[in-house]
Amino acid sequence: MNTYRSYKNLPSLAGICSMDDAMKPGLSVEECVRRLKRYHYVFKRLHQIFNNRITAEPIYELKMTYSLHAYYCAEHVAALRKRVGEMREPPLGLDATPHPALELFCDEIVAAPSTEELILGVYEKALPALKAALEKHVADTHPLADHPSVRVCRFALMEVAEMLQVGAACARSLVDDRLRQHAQPWLALLDDCLAAAGGLEGASSAALVPAMPVHQHSTQPYEYDPVPRRDERFPDPYNMGVNAEVFLYDAQYPPEAKTLMMFYKRLREIDVPEMLASIIAQTAGKPWDYYRDLARQLWDEARHAMMGEVGFVHLKIDWPKQVMVNFTWSLALNTQLKPIERHAVLYFIEQGLMAKTGKRFEWEVGQASHNRLSALFQDYDWADEVLHAKIGRDWYLKEFRDAKTAVQYGDECWSKVLLDWNAWRERGQTQHRNWWPDVYAAACQTWKIPPDPRVLAYNTTYETVRADLKDLPASG
Repeated sequence: MNTYRSYKNLPSLAGICSMDDAMKPGLSVEECVRRLKRYHYVFKRLHQIFNNRITAEPIYELKMTYSLHAYYCAEHVAALRKRVGEMREPPLGLDATPHPALELFCDEIVAAPSTEELILGVYEKALPALKAALEKHVADTHPLADHPSVRVCRFALMEVAEMLQVGAACARSLVDDRLRQHAQPWLALLDDCLAAAGGLEGASSAALVPAMPVHQHSTQPYEYDPVPRRDERFPDPYNMGVNAEVFLYDAQYPPEAKTLMMFYKRLREIDVPEMLASIIAQTAGKPWDYYRDLARQLWDEARHAMMGEVGFVHLKIDWPKQVMVNFTWSLALNTQLKPIERHAVLYFIEQGLMAKTGKRFEWEVGQASHNRLSALFQDYDWADEVLHAKIGRDWYLKEFRDAKTAVQYGDECWSKVLLDWNAWRERGQTQHRNWWPDVYAAACQTWKIPPDPRVLAYNTTYETVRADLKDLPASG
């Protein structure tokens, strides 16, 4: 019987475990690393799965959810890479596939042909298996000797639990009994893949599985779809009839109305995750920190879009019916430019936002408007953009001999993007309707003020003025 006592019965071993638990055996360094590499692989593939579905997924809420969950996975990949690197593992071997059945498991999910099957594969198979493996690692490893790994696993488990909760809600909303029954053979295939791999952590026996499962959805290699899509709440996605920037920087208009236009600018940032996802998906061979930093920026831009959504809801604006949020920027960049050219445009825009007429100005407008939400959102939007400018300097600027050349290249890339203003109208895809007066009038009802005739009459489009206020030739 152990009679050891700490001084004055203070918590022993820094409170991380009892003395009895600390005297039990645990995983060796070799076994610990072997398992960590498997979690790393699945988190990395999940990041790919979430990221690569953002652009072509039409449902706005899922775009936002995938943006967050891609970022979570990217951060956990980084944490696991760091931990493996601390454990006598040069070279790390983190780019190797730990088991062909795990590769098939992830290949099948990334190739899921429908939103519903993707949700089932990610949230009812991959993440539960990852949760079970992380919990088993915490239970199996030594709580003192391997405490750094325990900490990495516990942090991951917190966000995996959050992802599972959100995913379950998505499944309840989108997957009915008929769809679930249709997906059963495929879900069984995913179970067979995990069994063939000996479980996600690889600790269980695979002896009962006679052979590798066969491909179903992944018979043909998955191809990233760069064309953005929107659900039915975006009825006019080609509409470029309201130039937000010209209005925002015109001194004749009051800050309250400018706040409404800034909510539009924020919500319209849905297209930035759609474009950033394409850069991440189509750029290979970078250090993992590159993908993690761009995943963070992608999630920030999704947050900004949701800030705009909240702003409109707070003002009782029915934004799906009244605000025509377009996807023309992400559509044009994703289909007309190379990944480095898209990044160049993004960098050019970010550097412009650091000027006095950029994010600071938007924050000042929010402050002057006495709209507390707008002031708060612009405060954080400004802080985020400072970080994004740094990410651009860290990963884009190094491709050029100096900052001036990098900025000039971004301007050139943006200038060669063709926005088919008149072609979209002639094909009946939009009339570039000026929706601004109706939205402003609705906001004035909430504010209980009469509409300002000057504001109500605003009618400047993007036909000849770019978002950075640069003049464009009218499209013929």
